Amino acid sequence: MSLPTTASWLHRDARTGLEVAFFREHDGGWRISGATTAVEDGESWFVEYAITVDAAWRTRSAEISGRSASGARRTVLESVGDGRWRVDGVADPRLDGCFDVDLESSSMTNTLPVHRLGLAAGAAAEAPAVYVRAGDLAVERLEQRYERVCDHDFAYAAPVFDFSCVLRYDRYLLVRDYPGLAVRLS
Repeated sequence: MSLPTTASWLHRDARTGLEVAFFREHDGGWRISGATTAVEDGESWFVEYAITVDAAWRTRSAEISGRSASGARRTVLESVGDGRWRVDGVADPRLDGCFDVDLESSSMTNTLPVHRLGLAAGAAAEAPAVYVRAGDLAVERLEQRYERVCDHDFAYAAPVFDFSCVLRYDRYLLVRDYPGLAVRLS
């Protein structure tokens, strides 16, 4: 599936800000680079990212840097594609079984599991992800679930946050509307 060269989202409701992402074919997969900046609960932050996915949409690497009132941070995530991860060069078994990266700061990263899973209408799947916090780039495991409810709509749930919604996607399967968080601008 092709992707546009760029996309952008306006953060709203939970935070105020903007995200811009750029897509480029890379070794049969994609290289996605972008930045997001916001004010959330009175705190300002920005996050830059470069994520590489293989032809099956499994995340292979993510380089993330950011800044908040607590200072500048950087982290590098690496996977060999089998669901095992290294965080800043150190194996992290808490993340075993994850194939996607989900950045707290990003709406774009909800695109990754949707492409990878290739769910038919009515089908659902668990999609645990390597979750990276916006303010301090802390890395943890996030249990989540996607169910394709129709062509471009997916029911999404993240039980640890007691959160669920229907994510609406466009024809490229990029998030168009993330209720309470962001809406697609371009």
